[in-house]
Amino acid sequence: MYQSSYAAMAADDYALARAQEWRALDHAVTLLEEARPTGAASPETIEAVGFLRRLWTLLIEDLGSAENGLPESLRASLISIGLFALRQGEALRLGQSDDFESVIDVNKMIRDSLA
Repeated sequence: MYQSSYAAMAADDYALARAQEWRALDHAVTLLEEARPTGAASPETIEAVGFLRRLWTLLIEDLGSAENGLPESLRASLISIGLFALRQGEALRLGQSDDFESVIDVNKMIRDSLA
């Protein structure tokens, strides 16, 4: 009985964590979509990229942890995606790019894989 209760609690914790990650990625997508019409280096873009940077920094730290339960190859792929999002966001923030679509699309893809 104890073991099945523990398994149910662990499953609930996992589902809650996935839901929180989904909401955070959805918020990042929303901020980026709202910033897109204002253009690169705008205050809205700077705000969106700041959130994106904080989010992906946390995700990358977690993915790099030995305690992370995902397969190593998947963790490495997600870290690469996160680094891309960080680089693209920084280019938007600095006005070196106006390619909102790629960073929005990659965040949508990761978000949707959590649903």
